[in-house]
Amino acid sequence: AIVAIVIRGFTFGLDFTGGTVLVVHYDEAVELEDVRNQLETVGYADAVVKNFGSSRDIEITLPPIEKLTNETDELVSNDSQQSGGDEAKLSNIILEILQQHDASARISKADFVGSQVGDELIEKGSLALLYAIFGILIYVTIRFEWRFSLGAIVALVHDVIIVAGVFAIWQVEFDLTVLAALLAVIGYSLNDTIVVFDRIRENFLSGRKAETEAIINTSINQTLSRTVVTSFTTMLVLFALYFFGGDLINSFAFALIVGVMIGTYSSIFVASTATLALGVSREDLIPVAKEGGSLDHIP
Repeated sequence: AIVAIVIRGFTFGLDFTGGTVLVVHYDEAVELEDVRNQLETVGYADAVVKNFGSSRDIEITLPPIEKLTNETDELVSNDSQQSGGDEAKLSNIILEILQQHDASARISKADFVGSQVGDELIEKGSLALLYAIFGILIYVTIRFEWRFSLGAIVALVHDVIIVAGVFAIWQVEFDLTVLAALLAVIGYSLNDTIVVFDRIRENFLSGRKAETEAIINTSINQTLSRTVVTSFTTMLVLFALYFFGGDLINSFAFALIVGVMIGTYSSIFVASTATLALGVSREDLIPVAKEGGSLDHIP
């Protein structure tokens, strides 16, 4: 996953790269290759064209523009006087190009994001992930013990890297909804991890004299059915979102599907194993007896 992220990178969506996204509706089904050729012949070879929900709706993504060329301006000289900026002029240009081949074409949605805004979103999104992980580190340390907190962080970082790696390998569009899904995956995986850790602590404090490894194995077995059933019911909802939720939340649902699968096994196999490797023991969770504490009631 790390190699894929470094070598292939992400296919960032409009939220991060900036640019223009237009959704064009036709009365009849249209071939994507025809639309690409129409745009390429007038200088928009970088346009990304794909279906948007149906064969009669297409989504056109264009890179950020600083200003339109003189040649393009001439195509819509009348419209440019009425528009409020280059983005508005660009949408008019694209519409005129498409209407030359099919008069039924009309823009049903237009989104514009500046490149500066995209850079800011990348920075703030990365900080959001770091803040979430740091907050979890503090929470688990207070509730359990520092070895448990490090084990939980190892599992969460593992989950985020695997999900991000899947997006890099398959070049699925990475936008703000995917970032939100990553934060949701962190919360979901942590919830499962806390359940396992809580059972480990209960078994440690119950007075059992078994080895640490045996207690952790017993605790995982006791919570395994709950973890699997919870993940299964969650996956049913996520698959429904992915197949019937539409293109707008496909990336979000896909990230959650991968994240829930990865988070389920990491809370069982990664978090507990990392905690065991750090040397956690029964003594770490038993409060230290105060010397002479049994005599405190004597004046």
